[in-house]
Amino acid sequence: MPFDPEAPLPSAPDPWVGSSQPAERTASPFITEEMISAEPALAARLLTRLATDPAAADLAASALDAGAVTITGCGTSLHAAEAVAEMLTDVGIPATAIQALEVVRRDRGAELVIGVSHEGGTWATNEALRASRERGRRTALITVSDRSPGAALADIVIATREQDQSWCHTVGYLSPLLVGAWLTGAALDPTAVTAWLRDSAVPEATPLAGCDRLLVVGAGIDLASARELALKVEEGARLPSTAMHVETIRHGHLAAATERTGLVILRTPAGAPAGPIRERTEAVIRSGTALGMATVVVEPGPQTPPDGMTPTAAAALGVAIGLQRLAIDLAKVGGMNPDAIGRTDPRQRAAAEA
Repeated sequence: MPFDPEAPLPSAPDPWVGSSQPAERTASPFITEEMISAEPALAARLLTRLATDPAAADLAASALDAGAVTITGCGTSLHAAEAVAEMLTDVGIPATAIQALEVVRRDRGAELVIGVSHEGGTWATNEALRASRERGRRTALITVSDRSPGAALADIVIATREQDQSWCHTVGYLSPLLVGAWLTGAALDPTAVTAWLRDSAVPEATPLAGCDRLLVVGAGIDLASARELALKVEEGARLPSTAMHVETIRHGHLAAATERTGLVILRTPAGAPAGPIRERTEAVIRSGTALGMATVVVEPGPQTPPDGMTPTAAAALGVAIGLQRLAIDLAKVGGMNPDAIGRTDPRQRAAAEA
């Protein structure tokens, strides 16, 4: 059956089990492409559910009362956590994103610890929730199912319900971003958000096609987006990519860049506002030009964000789908199937199992 991007995606199995390796496809459309195409319609369904979800209201109230919030996860979920932390901080809720294993290692003092985990089975994230609960902290989890192992460790569970069918998680990134946008208190119109996401600008992959390495650069909310793009490019296109702060790249990292190093600059109004950050961002673009680096500048499309969406949430959501499409375009240029993140290769599978 042809894939219907308007139809709801399956939820987690009942009883819950972790996902298995996606079936291999030999040509486009890959499963990851289908997931990206499903995201605008999914956004409307998720925002509609959040508006009447008692757990979502509980989490919003708990975040306001907590005084300080730690948000944690691994991989794509950590990048989503970083974006959500920026969104909450933007509305006056002090929030910090920390890698899950670091939460296990040491109590950060936050009264509320929120985990982000697409399936709810990530070991380090679940251990972070377990450790936080043992320390007397209130715990929450943003995940696909309230039947997952992680859900059993959380006082509050936001179940997004629709599960990414690819291991190159895209739905697994956008869903917690939407939860974060809702938690800021905005009364978002689901239909308007869907229409806005459908119009996402897609950066041009062609300038980067001959590169053997990418440097992805941003500041503020754009740094979270940069980290997620770098991961998607490595998972999907198997192209080495490094994300770093716009100031960090200026302190030695360009010494290894050549004309075959691609430069991706994220420059949203919230991530690089007028002033010193914008000026430093423009300077990095000039540096890339001096080195002969193929440079792509990523900005939101011209469409006005939906009413009620904060600038930080708009910056993260406004580029999310476009960056995912950029990563998949690079994968197709390189002849790669992004769905299984390389694990059809026995060596990669062995490395993951090790």
